[in-house]
Amino acid sequence: MVRCQITNLFTNTCLLTHPDWGFLVTALHPHEVSIMTPNFQVATIDHSIWFHRPFKMDEWLLYAIESPTAANTRGLVRGEIFNQKGELVATAVQEGVMRFTQ
Repeated sequence: MVRCQITNLFTNTCLLTHPDWGFLVTALHPHEVSIMTPNFQVATIDHSIWFHRPFKMDEWLLYAIESPTAANTRGLVRGEIFNQKGELVATAVQEGVMRFTQ
């Protein structure tokens, strides 16, 4: 196994902000649809992330994601990212439109 050591704080932050795919789809689970459902459309309205303390992307991180509400063609998803010590290192929130096109 190749292990990459990332020591630059800016690089760690950039790597954490990249994975947007799969975040908003959490709001679809209770409705038994997916982004692959025919004639179904998902689009991001807004997405924010807050960094609370330094972290390392080359160490274990837990991304706990939940969708507190998904109704009337809107979905809200929030995620908390914890380091190995259990400290909250970042929080993310995304809102999106989810609807059938026909």
